[in-house]
Amino acid sequence: MTASILFAAALAAQAASAPKVDIVSVTGCLKETSANTWTLTSATDPVPSNANAPAAKDIPKTAAAGRNEFRLIGVSEFNLPAHKDRTVIVKGLYIKATPTNRLNITSLTDVASSCAAPK
Repeated sequence: MTASILFAAALAAQAASAPKVDIVSVTGCLKETSANTWTLTSATDPVPSNANAPAAKDIPKTAAAGRNEFRLIGVSEFNLPAHKDRTVIVKGLYIKATPTNRLNITSLTDVASSCAAPK
């Protein structure tokens, strides 16, 4: 085999073993836990999605509450203080981490002006 074929095979093997980062949608209560550190509390389980904001017809009419918590990253592009203590839908890259999973935000949509009671 030539060196270029071996290199291509090595790149393909590396790409196949790299962990996949899923884009998900999660609904929960937006909280600022400390200066510019944002979390989504009482959040639903993540469901597969796309990175775009949901269509108006897909926004729930009531605030859902779940048992999950996510640390939000990539927050500088969004005006999170305007949505603080509200129920929101966050779409983003789902990063499994310990102790708290993270979401790298791609969109944020208001659902309700308050947060649902935790389950």
